[in-house]
Amino acid sequence: MSNLLYLVAVLLIIGWAVGFIGFHTGGIIHILLIIAVIAVILRIIQGSRAG
Repeated sequence: MSNLLYLVAVLLIIGWAVGFIGFHTGGIIHILLIIAVIAVILRIIQGSRAG
């Protein structure tokens, strides 16, 4: 499950970067970045519990 979270976070960060550079659509891109950061934080927290 944590690998899936990591994959989603990476995809969202890539999507944010492409959208920010390519389309510059405004607020929706920043929402994607926030979701990606939250996913990474959740993965770090869950990784700490497992160890």
